[in-house]
Amino acid sequence: MNQSLEALARALTEALALDAPPIAVTATDTPPPGVPAYAGRAPAGCSFWQEAQRGAFVTSPADHGRCAIGMYTHNLARTPAEDAELGAALGVFADLGYVRPEDVPRIPVLKEQKRHVVYAPLASAPLPPDVVLLFVKPSQTLILAEAAEQVDGRYAPAMGRPACAVVPAAQNADAPALSLGCCGARAYVDALRDDTALYALPGARLAAYVERITALAGANRTLGKFHQIRRKDVEAGGDPTLAESLQRLQMASA
Repeated sequence: MNQSLEALARALTEALALDAPPIAVTATDTPPPGVPAYAGRAPAGCSFWQEAQRGAFVTSPADHGRCAIGMYTHNLARTPAEDAELGAALGVFADLGYVRPEDVPRIPVLKEQKRHVVYAPLASAPLPPDVVLLFVKPSQTLILAEAAEQVDGRYAPAMGRPACAVVPAAQNADAPALSLGCCGARAYVDALRDDTALYALPGARLAAYVERITALAGANRTLGKFHQIRRKDVEAGGDPTLAESLQRLQMASA
């Protein structure tokens, strides 16, 4: 087990109080030794995120074959029949006004075509992750957005459909991306509840993000208590200075 990835996964989980473990996604031409090939029947590529919570596995293009859009965003080799499925799906989406022809070029696609995609819990990932996926609530996303701004000097973009495009968005730009999910992913992935979104961190700079996430999570907890004290005092008729509120915070934390 990679102890460094295990430590980073633990730090993320504890700092953000995650309900689901961070998931590592890596595209590769060579499956890592000892990692089993996927043996199930996936209705969509996003369902691999959920299954990866239980352990690592390797997928081939055929495993993604029931998800034309996921094959497209992950730049997986397609058969003529799968190309026809992609065209049919885009046709239905266009008829619904969901994805218009002019929208398709804006959908992120992995730059390089690889033979396999490996999914695993970050803590036990057999390869360095290309992208780390987090299932997050708004309060957790707040900390991630602040960390991204401090590391990159900008905020992560928020994306809609398709949710799987958050993987190439983060990897291609080497920067975080927030996916609000899509109706498909919310049907296939139980972790994507009404109060949950998907945040993608580029694996290459994961340690830098984790360092800032850990620091900002602690700062947010402290400042949250500070503001709660000030609100209570003001609502009680007081007019505390910042120094007085800080003193009250220190007394409450003692």
